[in-house]
Amino acid sequence: MKKTIRQLIAAAVLALPVATAVAAGGGVPLDKAPINLKDTESLQRGAQMFTNYCLSCHSANAMRYNRLLDIGLSEEQVKANILPPGAKIGDTMKISMTKADAAAWFGAAPPDLSVIARSRGADYLYSYMRSFYKDPSRETGWNNLVFDKAAMPHVFAQWQGEQVLKHEKHEGHDVPKLELVKAGTLTKLENGKANTAEYDHRMADLTNYLVFMGEPTQVKRHQLGYIVLLFLIVVMLPLAYLLKKEYWKDVH
Repeated sequence: MKKTIRQLIAAAVLALPVATAVAAGGGVPLDKAPINLKDTESLQRGAQMFTNYCLSCHSANAMRYNRLLDIGLSEEQVKANILPPGAKIGDTMKISMTKADAAAWFGAAPPDLSVIARSRGADYLYSYMRSFYKDPSRETGWNNLVFDKAAMPHVFAQWQGEQVLKHEKHEGHDVPKLELVKAGTLTKLENGKANTAEYDHRMADLTNYLVFMGEPTQVKRHQLGYIVLLFLIVVMLPLAYLLKKEYWKDVH
């Protein structure tokens, strides 16, 4: 038994550098995503952005529209503002574009985003959506610092504006850096300095929703876990202690 435990611990320790390297997007440092699954207003804004901007190319086949009721939307609001024509509230978030068409248009079929936050991580997604830059060598005219040679066009370019990739010397190494050279509707250039707070806030909302979509019951599961722990501490622990005293009273 002890040998098995030691093997599991060793495997976990060895896996940490690999997990860190993958999460860092090939060595690019990631920004911390401000995730708060209890912020229903953020989730609602993210859900609307996802259906308006992402769902035309990316499916979410494991997610149903009625799950949006869990973030405070009414069925009427979902039908009026989010549900596409012809879809029902219990349908999954499918797209009409076929994989063959997607491959022809983009070079590769866009991935399903149902559990993208669980596979990539919230920090990766948050950083990715803020790391597009102009690249004339790419067919779309855009590239991404987190995911090099990404086939996805910059669908939020109007909001973010245009960034360019530059390299700075740091301790003898070239460090890539993105610089905003043209402001968008949600960014500003003030005295040569970029103010991207509003755009970053929008991307945080979208990332927040993607995390929720990957596990819609996460908040309820955590709440249930706290209740179970409280029950064990308040009820079962005293009973176990009294039972122990009853068994051992004759021994002592």
